[in-house]
Amino acid sequence: MRKGTKYGLIGLATAAVIAALISPFASSSPDGLEKVAETQGFAAKTTVIIKTLIPDYLMPGVSNKAVATAAAALVGTIATFGIVYAAAKALAAYKKRGESH
Repeated sequence: MRKGTKYGLIGLATAAVIAALISPFASSSPDGLEKVAETQGFAAKTTVIIKTLIPDYLMPGVSNKAVATAAAALVGTIATFGIVYAAAKALAAYKKRGESH
């Protein structure tokens, strides 16, 4: 295993553990945009444009709220890592292709 891959996997594991353990303690208060929408009275008039896979940071189908939050954080962390990893690989391939010309 390459050194960079090893550190990447250690980083992913660390982030996943932190996300899963800390996320159940996150505030249940609305975020800034949601709070403004509520105080200005247009929260009820909003339309869903994109349906999310994990609504309200709770994994669908999990009845325990703490576990649902931890699972959502874990899935989000892994998905974000995957997207960044794929982008880094694509950029590295692009740069390598550019250097060979």
